[in-house]
Amino acid sequence: MQASSSNQVHRSSHRLEPVLSKAGWLAFCSLLTIACVVVPILHAALPTSSALQIPTYAVTILGKFACFAMAAIAMDLLWGYAGVLSLGQGVFFALGAYAMGMNLMLSIGSSGVYRSKLPDFMVFLDLKTLPWFWRPFDSFWFAIFAALAVPGTLAFLFGYFSFRSRIRGVYFSIISQAATYALMLLFFRNETGLGGNNGLTDFKNIYGYSLQSDATKVALYILSAAGMCGVYILARWVTTSKAGRVLRAIRDQEARVPFTGYNVVHFKVFAFTLSAMVCGLAGALYVPQVGIINPGELQPANSIEMAIWTAVGGRGTLVGGALGAWLVNAAKSWFTVVLPEWWLYILGTLFIAVTLFFPRGIIGVFARSKA
Repeated sequence: MQASSSNQVHRSSHRLEPVLSKAGWLAFCSLLTIACVVVPILHAALPTSSALQIPTYAVTILGKFACFAMAAIAMDLLWGYAGVLSLGQGVFFALGAYAMGMNLMLSIGSSGVYRSKLPDFMVFLDLKTLPWFWRPFDSFWFAIFAALAVPGTLAFLFGYFSFRSRIRGVYFSIISQAATYALMLLFFRNETGLGGNNGLTDFKNIYGYSLQSDATKVALYILSAAGMCGVYILARWVTTSKAGRVLRAIRDQEARVPFTGYNVVHFKVFAFTLSAMVCGLAGALYVPQVGIINPGELQPANSIEMAIWTAVGGRGTLVGGALGAWLVNAAKSWFTVVLPEWWLYILGTLFIAVTLFFPRGIIGVFARSKA
């Protein structure tokens, strides 16, 4: 009996609460079914004349939003649970996108404008051979690996030296934003071998399938929607574990955590690295759907937008970050067509209003109304 009790205590010490409640699993499975089954059926099975038919361009937009939601969940894991506001998450998103973009460029082969095995921009820049760091990206699976490993490694190194030096709060936010701007300027240079100002574009195939095909676009959407749901479960698994409890303690009372025997640096580096890898995965799924990746994706404004998505939806909830990403980007899609010159003012006003009047975001408003 004593051995059985001790085993139960040992197991429960790692899982402090279920990943999802029964109602939560029901809601999650319903959302997964709608996203991955119902939407494709409404697109493929209904005639274009039907009001319920979802056109191809809308499916692509939904796929983009799902990628943004993945990045927002990663942002919420880092900011909402660990209390680390990074204004450089857009870098990891862009690195994942560049990793996939390099594979897509090499898959063009001799079908480019110049009929060369080299990417068109390299021919234009009079390069004679493929740079050494491009060669492994001929493999699709290496590109997937790099989309996770490169952002993760950069985040691990940057986070370790920053957190070990006790850089935190607004200082970490400023440094991460400055590093983002420096990397953006670096990627603008042709010498990097990544397309310079124009970036990588004119993709034709992914893993042998045409990117112009309707079926490929739907498949990419399904992968993005499934990835969004999978990332949410992963984040819930982390935040409901003992590690998640430690991360919340670091967020609330970082100075006291070392006295409980936990290494603050290790937990913050873990959250930062995991968040970066999720952003890299989101970027890898994003680029084949939009057809281009250039240094503009590294601009600091993109990282700030990720923080706004999380704040609008509600920090420390995970689902709030995803909800904020969907709502803000839906508003952006509408306003940039109807009132393009006003969008940045509206976005800034929204962030200020949420910070002052709704600090817990949309999810917090619903929670308070139920209480």
